[in-house]
This record gives sequence, C-alpha cells and structure tokens, in this order.
Amino acid sequence: MNHQTIDFHAHWLPEALVEALRQRQSPPMVRRHDDGIDYLESAFNSSPMPGREDIEQRLHEMDANGVAHGILSLTTVYGIERLASADALPLCQAYNNAVAEVCAKYPDRFSALASIPIADMNVAVSEFERALALPGIVGGMLMGDGFLSFKRAEKFRPLFEIANRHKAIFLVHYGKIADDPDAPKVDATDNASYRIGTLDMQARISSNMLTFCLTDFMTPYPDVTVLLHNLGGNIPYEIDRLDHRAHLDTPHLELPSKRIRAGRVIVDCNSLGPKSIELAIDVYGAERIVYGSDGTGFGMDWSNRAIEQARISSTDKAAILYANGSALLNKIKGPTPLAAE
Repeated sequence: MNHQTIDFHAHWLPEALVEALRQRQSPPMVRRHDDGIDYLESAFNSSPMPGREDIEQRLHEMDANGVAHGILSLTTVYGIERLASADALPLCQAYNNAVAEVCAKYPDRFSALASIPIADMNVAVSEFERALALPGIVGGMLMGDGFLSFKRAEKFRPLFEIANRHKAIFLVHYGKIADDPDAPKVDATDNASYRIGTLDMQARISSNMLTFCLTDFMTPYPDVTVLLHNLGGNIPYEIDRLDHRAHLDTPHLELPSKRIRAGRVIVDCNSLGPKSIELAIDVYGAERIVYGSDGTGFGMDWSNRAIEQARISSTDKAAILYANGSALLNKIKGPTPLAAE
C-alpha cells in the first residue's frame, strides 16, 4: 500500500463546530430527534450524526489506508457559508480556528481549507485573509453554485485576488448560495438521493468546469489553483458531445476538448471508479488528477481500490496518489517534509 498518499478532499467536522450548531434553532443545526439520535439538519439533507470523530480517529483511518497527509475542509453542502454574515462568521471562525489547531499540532499530517462566509464580500475577504495567516491553511472552500456561469463567478473576484497573492487553492464544491431564484431545480419526488446526490451534483460540477475552462475568468489569477471534486462532474463522459456541438454551433472556436485539456483546473477522484479514472486521464491528463476520499475510511478504501484497479500506468497512479498533490502543496508552502519522503 502506498503510504505517501495526499488526500485533497477530506471533510472534517470538529467538535467545536458541532457544539455551535447545537445552539442553533434553524438549519444548519444539530438536533436530537424522537429516536434519541442527533441529526445534522443542513441545506442538503437531514442525516444522523456520526459518532464523535476526534483527530486521532482520523489519523487511525488515514494510517489504515496509506494516507500520509490530508487537506481538511468543511463541506459546503451544510450551507454554513451562505448564512447571513452575523450567523455565518462565528461558525466559519469556529471551524477555521479548530482546523488550524489541528494543523499546528500535526503539521506533517494535515493542511486545511478555510470556511468563508460569502453573504457580505467585505466580511468574506476579511475572514479569508485572517484564515490564511493561521497554521496550515492553504486555501478555501467555495460553493459550486457560485460558478455555474461566468456572470455568477464575478462576485468572487475579490477572493480570487487574495488567493492569487497567496498562491492558494480553492476547492469549489457542490453547494448552494443564498437567495438564488435561478438555481437549477430538481424534481426529487422519487429517487431523491440519486437525483440530488449524483445526477444533479455531477451536472452542476460540469457547469463549474465550463466556467473555469471555457471562459477567461481565470486569466487574471495565474497563481490560483482551482480544484473540482468528483472528476470534474460528467466532463470525461461528455467531452465528445461537447466537441460535436462545437462543430455544429461554433466551428470557428477551438474545440472544448482542447480548451479543457489546456485548462488549469485540477480534479479529484473522490467516489468515482477505475473506468472513470481512465476516461479522466484521457480528457485531462494524469497530471491534473489528485486523490480524494470525502474524509471517510470508506471513501479512502474506495479511492484506493479504484486507482489500483484502473488500467493506467504505475507512473500515473503515483502521480494521482502523491506526486501531483505534493507539487501543489510545495507551490503554496515551499518545500515540506512531504517532498523528501
């Protein structure tokens, strides 16, 4: 088993934030149901809380799955960042402070992405700047619905300017933004988990990929790394269709396949299988794929098996597991102990 794996998609919910969510009376919040079980009520769903996960438990799971370093993050599906600033800011600060403490305690095992309250961009800028000065924080999380189009992305330019100065990473993750009447609507009256958690999620990530690769939004930010999860949505499966439409509709423009291949977006392999990884390498190149697990033992084992079973070279496997991630972290942090392993 490779014990140098770097996990770029590793969600973690610290106890300090759980306690803050227990004090809330509306989602996102933690509430005990009649069955005596605590549920996390979020913008995404209502789900039973996992058992308390301290960082030592996470380290045990990482060691069991050969993961040397995790980039911790708070998933945007909870909807914390899109709350009004008076509610979002203390929650984001609770997360950022807690995760920085972990990075300071275990600098060789963890880095982190900041949680950013986005309702007020001045507040967002201030907290992102503060968080980037904390131990181990190498970038931030942004919700994908903010990047479904170039027009939507414009709001986030102040954050990209900061990230560019710091050579930081943004994990743009499936998640909704507040007060968004134009957001895609999903009829989830049947098969809700599949329609929302797979079909809708992957489609929105695909739209994010088009914004970052088929517009010039990223041009002013050469030192920002954008990471999209789940292999960039459905792009590996739909690239031929994109080129087909281009031949019909915009024959004067460079094909989407070439523009996406030349793009600067990194994708992680979280939750996808060996055949998907093979297709993604054909579309993006192995150098643009990093390891992701969602931050669970199940997810780590799933990604390990997917990479192991993929019909790709050992060099490409090593790039996904470690080399690509190490290069990204060294770009931000300078040479680290990881680089010498």
